Amino acid sequence: MSTDDGFRADWAQKDFYAELGLKKDASADEIKKAYRRLARANHPDSNPGDTAKHEKFKAVAEAYDVVGDPEKRKKYDEMRSLFGSGGGFRGGGGFGGGGAGGVNLEDLLRDRAGGGGGFGDMFGDIFGGGFGGRRTQQTRRPAKGADVETTVTIGFTDAIEGVTVPLRLSSDAPCPDCSGTGGKPGTKPKVCPECEGAGYVVASAGGAFAINETCPRCGGRQLVYDEACPTCHGSGRGTSARTIQARIPAGVKDGQRIRLRGKGAAGESGGPAGDLYVTVKVSPHRIFGRKDANLTLDVPVSFDEAALGAEVKIPTLTGAPVTLRLPAGTPNGRTFRVRGKGAPKADGTYGDLLATVEVQVPAVLDAAAREAVEAYREAMAGRPLRAGLFESA
Repeated sequence: MSTDDGFRADWAQKDFYAELGLKKDASADEIKKAYRRLARANHPDSNPGDTAKHEKFKAVAEAYDVVGDPEKRKKYDEMRSLFGSGGGFRGGGGFGGGGAGGVNLEDLLRDRAGGGGGFGDMFGDIFGGGFGGRRTQQTRRPAKGADVETTVTIGFTDAIEGVTVPLRLSSDAPCPDCSGTGGKPGTKPKVCPECEGAGYVVASAGGAFAINETCPRCGGRQLVYDEACPTCHGSGRGTSARTIQARIPAGVKDGQRIRLRGKGAAGESGGPAGDLYVTVKVSPHRIFGRKDANLTLDVPVSFDEAALGAEVKIPTLTGAPVTLRLPAGTPNGRTFRVRGKGAPKADGTYGDLLATVEVQVPAVLDAAAREAVEAYREAMAGRPLRAGLFESA
């Protein structure tokens, strides 16, 4: 049986404890210390050109990746219990086709190929990629799609009341021609020779440590093609353009960032879609302003209305007008509060409308108005307004 049709027998025969110079009952601390010592002694940076030590470094890293992880170590120990002390299957059959006392490995692997779990899944859990040629059946783990960001501009009233807007989005997506494989349509894949179908390679992280990095050749897809997809040039990625209807909630503020779950880029291998982040820009209103949940309005009034008192009708943003009752002697800049006529809050209540009085001074007076103002001046002549100003100074 070739390694392409079965599994890599050397995995089953390897003694990772012996690779680290340890016994099976070694503690986690002993395993860590042994790995650091051997990795430091055989590190490629410290032994340039020494191929033997480079290979030893990789073997030590591989051993530690399994027995240094509690879950992998447990499954590795269970797998080894199926083998004799020499590394082969118990009995005289070795890795053969199932003679007397032997185990038919094809039957075991067929279980994995059919999705039945069992022995094949044990190896897959430990080594992350299955058995040699069987890696071609290994599927990538579901991955969440990328988040997408966009900006939308809405009107002032729409921000207060809420609005649904169409958004044209462009995001990263699997190539439509090769479905994300990176290969030319119609061609067959093969196991990546760089990572041997694992999807990652062991790389030096400096010092005595090594890390798993995404395979640079297959990009983590585990498979490669002799001919790359002419559309995506082997990347497996493309661009998706779509239009969605996004609901902007009532009461949104200028510059607020809204998260729409599941409206981002599509996930990979059945993973969930990413999220859409929408930054909202609100156009200013001609007469209304906003301060938190309150709306603001400047109300022009005449001198006589402020001095004598008056009832002044003012608009609201989304409802009927309301009447302000100005008491006699209302000063310029006084603010009146109209409750419940502001922007909606998160708790379902509403802010207020803050109406600020602005006393208007006429630029031009006709004869009658001038006569009346002069009469007012004569009446107020004995009440200097600025006397206290100079005394305080």
